[in-house]
Amino acid sequence: MLVLFVSVAALWGCGRGQETARDAAAARDPAPATGAAAQDPAPDEFSPTAVSAADAIGAAEMKEWIGALAADDMQGRGPGSDGDRKARDYLARELESLGYAPGGHDGSWQQPFELVGINSQQPPTWEFSAGDETVTLEQSSEFIVASGVQREQASVENAELVFVGYGIQAPEYEWDDFKGQDLTGKVLVMLNNDPDWDPELFEGDTRLYYGRWTYKYESAAAQGAAGAIIIHTEASAGYPWQVVQTSWTGEQFELPAGEEPRTQFEGWVTQAAAGKLLSSAGKSLDELVEAARSRSFEPVPLGIRTSLTLANELSMTESANVLGLLRGGDEALADEVVLYTAHHDHLGVGTPDASDDRIYNGARDNAAGVGLVMSIAKAFASLPEPPRRSILIALVGAEEQGLLGSKYYALHPTVPPGRIAAVINFDAPNIWGKTRDATYVGMGKSSLDRVAQAAVAHQDRTVHPDPFPDRGFFYRSDQFSLARVGVPGLYLKGGTDFVGKPDGWGREQVDAYTRQHYHQPSDELSEAWNFDGLVQDARLGFLAGLIVANQDEMPTWNPGDEFEAARQEALSALD
Repeated sequence: MLVLFVSVAALWGCGRGQETARDAAAARDPAPATGAAAQDPAPDEFSPTAVSAADAIGAAEMKEWIGALAADDMQGRGPGSDGDRKARDYLARELESLGYAPGGHDGSWQQPFELVGINSQQPPTWEFSAGDETVTLEQSSEFIVASGVQREQASVENAELVFVGYGIQAPEYEWDDFKGQDLTGKVLVMLNNDPDWDPELFEGDTRLYYGRWTYKYESAAAQGAAGAIIIHTEASAGYPWQVVQTSWTGEQFELPAGEEPRTQFEGWVTQAAAGKLLSSAGKSLDELVEAARSRSFEPVPLGIRTSLTLANELSMTESANVLGLLRGGDEALADEVVLYTAHHDHLGVGTPDASDDRIYNGARDNAAGVGLVMSIAKAFASLPEPPRRSILIALVGAEEQGLLGSKYYALHPTVPPGRIAAVINFDAPNIWGKTRDATYVGMGKSSLDRVAQAAVAHQDRTVHPDPFPDRGFFYRSDQFSLARVGVPGLYLKGGTDFVGKPDGWGREQVDAYTRQHYHQPSDELSEAWNFDGLVQDARLGFLAGLIVANQDEMPTWNPGDEFEAARQEALSALD
C-alpha cells in the first residue's frame, strides 16, 4: 500500500528555520509577537474579534454537519460509493455557503483521485506444513489476508516462512532485523510495533512509523518477500482483533500501483494462531519474541511452508478531496496557507454486527472531525478581516484505506508544500465533554508546541503529549502524509482530564470506544454525545491556526526531527 519503501532515516532526515518575530505595526488577530515573545506566544495576544469568532463556535451547527454525514443515507461513506459522492457534494456546498472559494485546480471544489478496488476472496482455511504435520487456521477467527498485488490473482506456492522479528531496518538505531539475508520468495512473519522497552531505543513506548503495519508490509516487499504475516496482539496493535476483521474484510482500496515492490499477500494472524503454527515446527513464540529483542537478532527459518491463492475482484473507482480556500489579507503572505484536514470517508456497508446493522456510519470517526473543521472554517470566514495567510480546508477521502486522499494531496498539492505553513488535523475527536487538558499528538517535534501552549492557555487548559504513545497515532492520520513532504503538523485530540469526572474516567471512555465501536456499525451519533468537548476543541483549533496564520515566519521542525530534511527540500524547491 502507501509508497515505495526506503529507510525512514533516508526519507525523512531533519533542519530548522528561524522562529517567528513580531511586527509591532501589524494589528491582526492575533497581533504577531515581537522579539522574545515570538518564542512563546501569549494568550492575551488574541484580539476581541478573534475571541468573539472563537466563542461563536457552538454545538447546534456542528451537530447538524455531523448528523448529515453520519446518517444512514450516506451509507457509511465508503470510497467511490454513492454515499461518498453525496457526502463530498454536500461538503462542497457547505463550504461555498460559508464564503469559501474552490480550493482545487481550475476552480474546482474537489480534487479527484483514482482508486483500485481489490476484493480478495479469502479462503475459509489456510494450511501450513511443517514436515509431516499440517496446521489449519480458520479465516476470520485466526487469520485475515488480503492481496498485495493489483491483479486478478495473488499466489504463492510452497513458500518458506521466516521469522524476522520486528522486520525493521533502522540505521540510526543500529538496528537491522534482516542482516543481509536473501529473503526473496519467503513469507516473512513479524511482530507488530517496534522495540519499546528502552527509552533510548526507538523512543521507548512511543511508537514510531517503524511500528506501523504499513511499514511492515513495505519492509517485507523491499526484501523481495512473497508474503508477510503480522502477529496481532491488542497491546502491540492498539486495538482488538475485531478491528482487523472488519477493516481487512471486503473491498480494499489503493492508489494505482507504480513501480514499488509488492508482496503477493498481506496477512494477519492472532497471537494464539501464531503460537499454534510455530509449535508445529518445534518453535516457541515466546522464545522467538525474546530473541527479537536484541540488535544481534538474525532471521529464523521456521521449517514451515505454505501455498495460498487469492482470487481478486478488481474495480476502478474514484473519490476526491474537498478543498475550500479563504484568501489571506496580507499579499506578502497570502500565497502561504494554514491547512486544516479531516477525513470525510469511513468503511461503507460491510459485515453486519449482532443487530444485523451493516452500515459503518463513522460518526466519531470521522464525521465529528469534519464537523469540527467546518466550525473552524465558519469562524475564520466570520472575521471582519481575514488573517494574513490563507486558510485551506481539505476534507480528504479514503483515509481508512491507508491515508490515501491526503497522500494523493501531498503528492499533487494545490499549494507547494514549502508554502504550507502547517497542517492542523482532527480525527475521531472528543465526544464526552469538557476537559481541563488537551492532547497534542506529535508534541515535541516542532515549534508548533508554543502555538498549542498559547491557544490552550487562553482556555485555561493545559496541553500534554499523546497519553497513548504506544498506539502510534501520529502515523495513523492525515497530518502524517503532509509531514512526509515536510509540513509541520498539529494533530489535536481531546484531553483525558474531564471536568466533573474522576481520574482515569477519560481513558476508560477512549478504551471502551476502541473495544466496542471503533470501525464498527455502532459508531453512530447518539444522545449520549456531549458536544461541550467538541466545541472546546474547535475553538482551540481555530485559535491555534490563527496564530500560525498571522506569524511572520512559518513553523519549523525541531532540529534532528525525522521530517526536517523534507521541509528543507520543500523550501529549497521554491527557489
